[in-house]
Amino acid sequence: MKKIFLSLILILTSCASTTEEGAIGVNRKQFLTGVSPEQVNEQSLQAYTEVKTEASKKNTLDTNPEHVRRVKAVAARLIPQTAIFRKEAPAWAWETHVITSDEVNAYCMPGGKIVFYSGIIEKMKMTDGEIAAVMGHEIAHALREHGRERMARAQAQSLIIGGGAALAVASGKVKDENLRYISQGAILFTTVALTLPHSRDQESESDDIGVELMARAGYDPQEAVNLWTKMAANNGGKSPLQFLSTHPADGKRIADIQALLPKVNPLYLQATKK
Repeated sequence: MKKIFLSLILILTSCASTTEEGAIGVNRKQFLTGVSPEQVNEQSLQAYTEVKTEASKKNTLDTNPEHVRRVKAVAARLIPQTAIFRKEAPAWAWETHVITSDEVNAYCMPGGKIVFYSGIIEKMKMTDGEIAAVMGHEIAHALREHGRERMARAQAQSLIIGGGAALAVASGKVKDENLRYISQGAILFTTVALTLPHSRDQESESDDIGVELMARAGYDPQEAVNLWTKMAANNGGKSPLQFLSTHPADGKRIADIQALLPKVNPLYLQATKK
């Protein structure tokens, strides 16, 4: 029982920040205990390789030269700016690919593996600045090691639930047959109280860092507002309740980005003068 308490205390007090703050001031402490960067990078590289292999078999990998040119050009401008948040990041083994698919999606895996799907470019009729907004957002997830953080928090959630159940049984006040209901309640509580809010934190951080990256790279940060306005319209204005969503509500997201513009517009103006 003592070991359970010590483990819980370690999880709840072990935190760090994976990046510098930048001009926007991202400084949230992150729970990363028990999951190494190497572990996450290895798993991500395996998944990324599988995605590329499958796309190659289907002849959908980098088949649209214009999409590939545009996405790679944006990446070439954004990647050097990552040094503001992590000085070693520009030296990552970056890759950029476009998969021909109707899927409205894009991501950057840990270590700098960027994938865009043609669906997001075509359906959103994206400008280069809007591509930069999406890419900056996805790169930010990699810079902040959000995947690693999610894995660490999942382990913490499991330990909290398991530890709570063990303590309940040890106390003699709960019978084994009632543990299922306790566990279900604990899962709901940790999901609503811990997992969802931190997922929204991650999305907000990625919006913030992404806007700064694009501004420093010479893309108008107003394009990020335009992008998420388009995304909201594409969703039919029916975003889920923020309380039960891993993403900020569309209106809040747009308002938060607009509030950042006074901080990042000078960076954009400076970049355009170079």
